[in-house]
Amino acid sequence: MSTPKRALRTDDAPAPAFTFSQGVVKGNLLQVSGQGPQDPETGEYLFPGDVAAQTTRTLQNVRAVLLAGGADVEDVLSLRVYLTERDHFAAMNEAYGAFLAEHCPSGVLPCRTTVFVGLPREEMLVEIDALAVLG
Repeated sequence: MSTPKRALRTDDAPAPAFTFSQGVVKGNLLQVSGQGPQDPETGEYLFPGDVAAQTTRTLQNVRAVLLAGGADVEDVLSLRVYLTERDHFAAMNEAYGAFLAEHCPSGVLPCRTTVFVGLPREEMLVEIDALAVLG
């Protein structure tokens, strides 16, 4: 028999659109949907034009979903980063590194893929999703 999956929902991350969950747990895997630089309370997209600040806010939203599912950044196997501009890579990478240094005490950093794309909202410069293992 297949392990049932369950959707995650937290007010500490932006509300999901109608067609997806903030995160899903199945067995010991937790997948966090792509998060952006939104304020969880207002849904407002924050820090226009500042990819470093957007990266930090986005990772805070990813972490909120991880915590809602019983995981944390230390449990993440892989993060996927979607950037709108190649020129934003260095600033994103610096903010990303600072966040992981604070939230990944083992020093074993998650794998990462970074791609350059168009994102659903013009004000979004970055979107990040995560795959974690529970337990």
